[in-house]
Amino acid sequence: MTDKVIENNQVTIMGEIVSEFSYSHEIYGEGFYMVDVKVQRLSDSFDVIPMMVSERLIDIAADYRGYHVEVSGQFRSYNRHEERKNRLVLSVFAREIAFVDEIEESAKTNQIFLDGYICKAPIYRKTPLGREIADLLLAVNRPYGKSDYIPCICWGRNARFASGFEVGERCQVWGRIQSREYMKKIDEEMVEKRVAYEVSVSKLELVREEEQLIEES
Repeated sequence: MTDKVIENNQVTIMGEIVSEFSYSHEIYGEGFYMVDVKVQRLSDSFDVIPMMVSERLIDIAADYRGYHVEVSGQFRSYNRHEERKNRLVLSVFAREIAFVDEIEESAKTNQIFLDGYICKAPIYRKTPLGREIADLLLAVNRPYGKSDYIPCICWGRNARFASGFEVGERCQVWGRIQSREYMKKIDEEMVEKRVAYEVSVSKLELVREEEQLIEES
């Protein structure tokens, strides 16, 4: 059961550790910590992706800033209560970490595959320059009745295709994790810079009920 579920949420990132570890939480005596990984894009820009890691996987007392790592795991979410409402917090949950000497330019540094269910009606729109965009929210099941809620953004013909998806339909997506800065209005006078994380979709497919029946038989 567990192995099958984990297959529906697979992430691999390669990048540079750019922060120290900060404590997140503890479960059954196992401590979990957060650290930021800077992942280069094909262009000159980059994404800084938060990673959650167990103290049993790496020495969280050490300072690894400047070290390069290859990480595999899942993209996970949880709701953090703040300002009288819940905020969706996303991070890469590390299952394996390997230190690497350098990252080759041709390396695939940021890959994600998700298999989940549309849990909110897609939002389709066009930019002022006419570029088509569709926002999806995908619920990806985890063991023990939990789910991760992952925002995904589609472009062009993928956006047109995704705009017709219905709540409850099963969808598979391939792409990369991206970070995006935005300004959040706190009150009439205060605006705060924040970072949102989402999956930039390069390919997506609907999984029909007939296909699911074939898989299960």
